[in-house]
Amino acid sequence: MKFGPVPIDQAEGAIAAHALRLGEFSIKKGRVIGAEDRAMLGAAGVESVIVARLEAGDVSEDEAARRLAERLGGDHLRREEPFTGRVNLFATVNGLARVAADAIDAINRVDDAVTVATLAKYRPVVVGDMVATVKIIPFAAPGAALAAALATPNSQGAVDVAPYRARRIGVISTLLPGLKASVVAKTLRVLEGRLAPTGSPISRECRVAHDAAALARAIEETRPHCDLIVIFGASAITDRRDVIPSAIEAGGGRIEHFGMPVDPGNLLLLANFDGIPVLGAPGCARSPRVNGFDWVLSRLLADVEVGRADIQAMGVGGLLMEIASRPQPRDGDV
Repeated sequence: MKFGPVPIDQAEGAIAAHALRLGEFSIKKGRVIGAEDRAMLGAAGVESVIVARLEAGDVSEDEAARRLAERLGGDHLRREEPFTGRVNLFATVNGLARVAADAIDAINRVDDAVTVATLAKYRPVVVGDMVATVKIIPFAAPGAALAAALATPNSQGAVDVAPYRARRIGVISTLLPGLKASVVAKTLRVLEGRLAPTGSPISRECRVAHDAAALARAIEETRPHCDLIVIFGASAITDRRDVIPSAIEAGGGRIEHFGMPVDPGNLLLLANFDGIPVLGAPGCARSPRVNGFDWVLSRLLADVEVGRADIQAMGVGGLLMEIASRPQPRDGDV
């Protein structure tokens, strides 16, 4: 692509590189300068103008953006029509944004002209949220650069949305003296708020003593009625031999992982009963603010695999906003 100033008498058919305003007359950036435009600019005393001209092999910005967006856009995304070299991709369902990060990084390394920006992997989205944007920086992309971007490995459908699948949620709260009923009630309301975008109802709720045997019985009674169980302990889990993990194993469940490199959210427990996930919620899950519990719960509800290795890989970016209700705020650490 040629770019630079040209005399007015040579500007016809070129693309205006910048907006021009001369009284009531104006030319928008990106407009192809016509004969009338050239005449009015000359009449206004303009001697030269900065323009761009496509050369053989160049692909116009809108066409290049359209092709790349078509390549990248996977399931449950809507593409806008290209405008000024940009195509935006929007979610058509509630769910989690999935991104092939290696493919996006590789495309962004191809050429200065080609850029793609996306949400972070597994970011929750609702219908209408923008998930990605493709932007061609200059007025055209070199054909070879566009071809290389389109040929990037794993770029086909590199961005999509994993939709939530409604599940029946069972909630078990353990009780100790001093734990107010209002705290348990508020916890349930907060969980309902988290579940609302997923379409998953709380189908069964019970409260039992903070005791391994009592909790094991409650889990056994809850399992036939639910697809996922969340346990809110009256006291946080501090060890794999604590009340909640002990109750799960006593009932035949398997502990997948305890602890996570996300703060708030460190004391999360992930377990499984013959395909039914069980979450031992950290204390911060009683707060509506985003914490590690959200990261695991949302993946489970979107059928996105989450196991021990996935949780262990959450550390980078896992330092989240402080929650005022934490019993030991970070600001107070010594």
